[in-house]
Amino acid sequence: MKLAIIGQQDFGKAVLEAFLARGDQVAGVFCAPEKPGAKADVLKTAAQEKGVPVFQLPSLKSPEAQDTLKKMGVDIGIMAYVLQFAPQEFVKIPKHGTIQYHPSLLPKYRGPSSINWPIIRGDTKTGLTIFRPTDGLDEGPVILQKETPISPDDTLGTVYFDRLFPMGVKAMLEAADLVVSSKHKEVVQDESHASYEGWCRKAEARVNWANHVDFVYNTIRGCNPAPGAWTTLDGKELQLFDARKHSVRTFGAVRGKIGEVVEVTDKSFQVTAQGGRIEVLRAKLGDGKKLAAAELLSSGQIKAGAMLGT
Repeated sequence: MKLAIIGQQDFGKAVLEAFLARGDQVAGVFCAPEKPGAKADVLKTAAQEKGVPVFQLPSLKSPEAQDTLKKMGVDIGIMAYVLQFAPQEFVKIPKHGTIQYHPSLLPKYRGPSSINWPIIRGDTKTGLTIFRPTDGLDEGPVILQKETPISPDDTLGTVYFDRLFPMGVKAMLEAADLVVSSKHKEVVQDESHASYEGWCRKAEARVNWANHVDFVYNTIRGCNPAPGAWTTLDGKELQLFDARKHSVRTFGAVRGKIGEVVEVTDKSFQVTAQGGRIEVLRAKLGDGKKLAAAELLSSGQIKAGAMLGT
């Protein structure tokens, strides 16, 4: 199989290496230009090390991008984590067109933060989709899907790095084989089940301790490790990463005020929310490093009775 890879970062690199490892011919890699002063994209570096031509074009809509892909004469285009817009004039150039990876069960969770939102909403499953890119964002017909459960304590990190990342690499290979051999089916997405969510960034990751403890916990794990759920302590930003949820069963079990640090041990601290408490195991205060809660506590930076988010 002769192919072109359009992608970025670690996922693009892993997809490149997977195709090369099984003997496929990668005619070229399209990689977005780095911002001034930024490190070279790992996909770019990996391609160069393996002798694969790299093309860093400001836009995939340009005649230059189309001409470059046409000259490659590839069987299929592989879009592996792409933030540049790829128009139909570009993606339809390969003999068998182009396929794209998206880390959700389309048509649900179209958009750029499709791993965060299912966890934040408390969903019990997610997955990945290999589909045909169209001019609509994540709206093209589905070729292949894989599911994975979301456990009550999964984080963005465990869902993506442990499952959706490796599953996605294998799914790209499987889907490419199906398409090139014309054994695939294309299923139009059901718009009645569709949803689009934008970026999960700092504003979305702020913790409101007056929310129910379930929602607070889901926000923390759905933003761990990025963008990092956060609150404030004495005017400083406090990011919350590894945590546990503790529900309260009776009125008598409620401790302190909403947002108050009500329990401190040598390993963690607990904060009151509606319906329970959040036990924080790893956090980052201000401009400091991400630390085990024990280190923040031993330094005296967090004490019982402190109010968060005020």
